[in-house]
Amino acid sequence: MRTAFIQELFEIAQKDPRIVLMVGDLGFGVVTPFMEELPQQFVNAGVAEQNMTGMAAGMALSGKIVFTYSIANFPVLRPLEQIRNDICYHNANVRIVAVGGGMAYGALGPSHHATEDLAVMRAMPNMLVVAPGDPVEARLATRALVEHQGPAYLRLGRAGEPVVHKQIPDFHLGKAIKMRDGFDLTLISTGGLLPEVVNAADILAAQGLDARVLSMHTVKPLDVEAILQAAKETQAIFTVEEHSIIGGLGSAVAEVLAEYDGPTPQFRRLGIPAKFSAEVGSQKYLRSLYQLDAPGIVKQVLNAWRTGG
Repeated sequence: MRTAFIQELFEIAQKDPRIVLMVGDLGFGVVTPFMEELPQQFVNAGVAEQNMTGMAAGMALSGKIVFTYSIANFPVLRPLEQIRNDICYHNANVRIVAVGGGMAYGALGPSHHATEDLAVMRAMPNMLVVAPGDPVEARLATRALVEHQGPAYLRLGRAGEPVVHKQIPDFHLGKAIKMRDGFDLTLISTGGLLPEVVNAADILAAQGLDARVLSMHTVKPLDVEAILQAAKETQAIFTVEEHSIIGGLGSAVAEVLAEYDGPTPQFRRLGIPAKFSAEVGSQKYLRSLYQLDAPGIVKQVLNAWRTGG
């Protein structure tokens, strides 16, 4: 996803001098072409994310469209005060880009597990929160964010994520993409788990369960219409995210369902427990550990479906 993001941003920035990419002294394997060909639109702020965020806000208030870029928690949690007071309060055109959402940097331990970021950024006033499901969505989200007015958070995977979309989808910020229809249950996915969720739906179909799959690439604002339609047309809704079960996609969907006046479907949040991981290892290993790979998702769905709760 990060390569798709950088390539798309580079193409747009070549035609739009307002765009600035700021990095925290990393990513040079992918940002080097941008740095070398557009030096007036590139800033290496060093390992100083608070300074980077403050500078980005100032540049945005001077007419620039600024993308700050770092890994995992570093562009989010370390400069959170600057995000809140400098960017959000002034409704500045800064896009905060975090690479390695979820447990993509799993082997580096909890300091690099980005598992609370969606919750934190959802709570920020004026903040748009986007977590694409594959490289195609990452490109489309990048282009859409250039046009967006106000602060935005873009949560990306690390590298090597498979392409799920076989053709370019109709992409709009705040509108879910229906990957497949179904009328037994609905799986709502955000971020890089989309391939696992689609695979899980295929496995469920082979076992006689018709699963609708929604790629909820925008967590804020949420596509309330798609959620309520799923509540009316399917018997159960499962949110799936590589994030704490508190405050992320699951919480956002639960808020919608709690205020829904119609019959409430069975609802479950599939994600990471609200605690630090005592395990380290690859992203694949940790997804399996927390039952967030396709077999684990199927197991959790079938257990809830068969017990009715």
